[in-house]
This record gives sequence, structure tokens and C-alpha cells, in this order.
Amino acid sequence: MAIVRYDGSGFAGWQKQANARTVQGVIEEALSRLAGQPVAIQGAARTDAGVHALGQVFSCDWPGRAGLETLRHSLSRILSPSIRIEHIAQAPPRFSARHDAVGKRYAYTISLAREPDPFSARYAWRVPGTVEPARIAELAARLVGERDFAGFQCLGSDPTSTIRKIESIEILPGGVIAPRDARDLWRIEFAGSGFLYKMIRNITGTLVDIARGHLPESRIEERLASRGPYNGYTAPPHGLTLVGVQYPEDAGA
Repeated sequence: MAIVRYDGSGFAGWQKQANARTVQGVIEEALSRLAGQPVAIQGAARTDAGVHALGQVFSCDWPGRAGLETLRHSLSRILSPSIRIEHIAQAPPRFSARHDAVGKRYAYTISLAREPDPFSARYAWRVPGTVEPARIAELAARLVGERDFAGFQCLGSDPTSTIRKIESIEILPGGVIAPRDARDLWRIEFAGSGFLYKMIRNITGTLVDIARGHLPESRIEERLASRGPYNGYTAPPHGLTLVGVQYPEDAGA
């Protein structure tokens, strides 16, 4: 298994597509080049176009002879500068990056600056108007727990169940990916068992719209009672980052 970080700005998402540049696609191309034969990988999360990652995980059967550290370095060199392999390790038999995951952590960064910052603009959603982070935290508390989140899911996927458990939502100062002197940045950190298609971006859009007075507070309960699909504002993808994936201790990740 491998841990990988990437800037999603130039990619059509994680998942391999026939006529688009994706993170999975370019990693598979690099692995196949090094192995001298086709290599397929499986990712823990299917991040959307423009979404970033600090701790995406993928697994594969590696047929090459290179040692793992040599492989990690060679991959990072080929994939630079948009993608870097942080860690590679041998996983237990039948390990699946996707199916063995028991939790994920995402962070959504918002900027409350009056003017765009050229160094953080591609990683933070600048929210015009007055938004109080404490207000977002107050509203977010209503979403913590195990619930049916069908009303926060966009069309485009058909999961077996729309019930998910959000372990926590924290509002913290600073961005996930930002320059040292960046100001007026806040991040909304989500930890949970898993998330539906565009669920985090839809929740973020709803929380921000309520916090700035564009929607009534009751919209949260309305969305939780809805069978979907989501019909509100979806926060833009460039503010979202997959921070990490959690596995059982014996999974080797």
C-alpha cells in the first residue's frame, strides 16, 4: 500500500477515465512503465476534479523487482511536481485500500479575506460577506452522529445505503494547504466512517449559506429529512482536501 499527496488542480479527479487526465491514471502509467507491464491500483477515496489530498491511500499488486524505497523515489520523480508518494509498505494479503478503510478525514478551507490571496486562492474558497466561524461550528454540531445523509448527496452515485456516521466536525484556524503568512483562513475538518458523493461540499455550502444569512437554520433539518438529491449550493472543489484514511491496526496502513 502507498500513501500519496497531490494537488488536484490539474486533474479530472482521482478515478481513471478514458479521455481525461486523472490521478489514478497517471500513477498507473508510471507504475506500468517501471514494472514493464500493466499495473492497476485501487484508491481509498474517489476525490472529485480539483480536490486535493495529503493522505490518499492506494493498493496494488506490484510485479516489479525494485525495492519499496527505490520504487517510492522513482515514482515521485516521475510524477513530480503535482504528485508525491509519501510512503510505501507491504500490506497484508488481500488488503484493499478502499474496502478495508474504516474512516476518513477531510478538511474544507475557507477564506474570509476581503481580497483574494494569490498564494492561497487555489486551495481556499473565498466567502464574500461576514461569516463567523463560531456560527459555522454551532450549526455543524447538528450534523454529528449517525444519520441518513441522502439529502446531502448529489446525483451521480447509487450507494447501497445513504446512512453515514460523522464522528466530528471541527472549525479550526488556518488552512490545510496554505502559505505561512496566509491570513483569514479557517478550515472545517470532517471525520467519519465515509461520505456520500459531494456530501462534504454540500454540507459546507449549506453551513456557509446559513451563516451568512442566505438560508434559514431549518434548512439543515430539511435536508436531513429529504431523500435527495441535494438542491442547494455546492462549495467549490478547490477548497477540499482528503487529509487521511484510517484502517484497523492489523491492516498495515
